[in-house]
Amino acid sequence: MKLTLISHTLCPYVQRAAIVLAEKEAAFERRNIDLANKPAWFKAVSPLGKTPVLMVDGDAIFESAVICEYLDDTLLPRLHPADALKRAQHRAWMEFGTTLLNTLGGFYNAPDAASLESRRRELRARFAQIEPVLPRQGTYFSGDAFSLVDAVFGPVFRYFDVFEQAGEHGIFEHTPKVRAWRAALAQRASIQRAVRSDYADELRQFLLKRGSELSRRMSASVRTQA
Repeated sequence: MKLTLISHTLCPYVQRAAIVLAEKEAAFERRNIDLANKPAWFKAVSPLGKTPVLMVDGDAIFESAVICEYLDDTLLPRLHPADALKRAQHRAWMEFGTTLLNTLGGFYNAPDAASLESRRRELRARFAQIEPVLPRQGTYFSGDAFSLVDAVFGPVFRYFDVFEQAGEHGIFEHTPKVRAWRAALAQRASIQRAVRSDYADELRQFLLKRGSELSRRMSASVRTQA
């Protein structure tokens, strides 16, 4: 089976697919495209015009959740629980992780200080919702076994590495289990390899160009450090 992951360098949804492929130890080619200048062949395989797209022996699968589910159905080891109820619960928390990405977008695009604080409170509240679901013992979402939920949250947490360099600390102050989960995922090889070595710099440049309150604070932080 020939697998090609069509991706964009900053896309967190692409990272999910790359993480799952790495966990499966599947051989695949990664092909990056410029979403601002989409080639005609990409438009033909991605009806929504978004990444990721997984090409499987020339056939296209789009939407990251669908790609992850397909990979879990066809390649070992299984990352979903065997129990149907737990599997459904995991899928629900995967969707929760997707809504968090939307909240993150609102955070880094907030136009002023009041909006940024509102989005900051929303992020804290979101993480507070998942805190009681996490196990008291174990490394990952459901304990010691890495799951598709972990693959979804790895790219979410990665944003905060750059946010914190700009002084945005305290999001996880009251969620110690989330804080430990984030630290564990950061050490996972599949999550580390899901992005290029220059990812943090590229994300930083992306955020600086947003013209948002966070952009201005990041710029001020850079000037202070200089």
